[in-house]
Amino acid sequence: MYLEPNNTLPIINATSLNSDQENQLVDLLKQHKSTIGWSVADLKGITPAVCMHRIYCEENTKPSRKTQRRLNPNMRVVKKEVVKWLDAGIIYPISDSQWMSPTQVVLMKSGLIVVQNNLGELIPTRTPTGWRVCID
Repeated sequence: MYLEPNNTLPIINATSLNSDQENQLVDLLKQHKSTIGWSVADLKGITPAVCMHRIYCEENTKPSRKTQRRLNPNMRVVKKEVVKWLDAGIIYPISDSQWMSPTQVVLMKSGLIVVQNNLGELIPTRTPTGWRVCID
């Protein structure tokens, strides 16, 4: 379903809702649609204090500093994601941190398909749909 005409502001609702519950949900979402982040651009202005956390360590704990690694060219989505997060104010650069860990890129997988292996057996396989970038 969409909250706006021209197929904008998409929503997905549960199939278990009856039509009355569905109408109530749509009305509620339309009333509060400005509070929903429909894209990363909508997240601008969020103070980092909302989602910032601190890890308290014991005294004399040595910092963990892991080396950066080269990325497979197929995983070059990292730069685009990091720039998007920087623009939205979700992350910010720290030049003097003693702690450092590299970003992780994970293959996102969707539904199952069945493929035949070289022995003629049918094997269920998840199809890759893209890359997910995880940052610490």
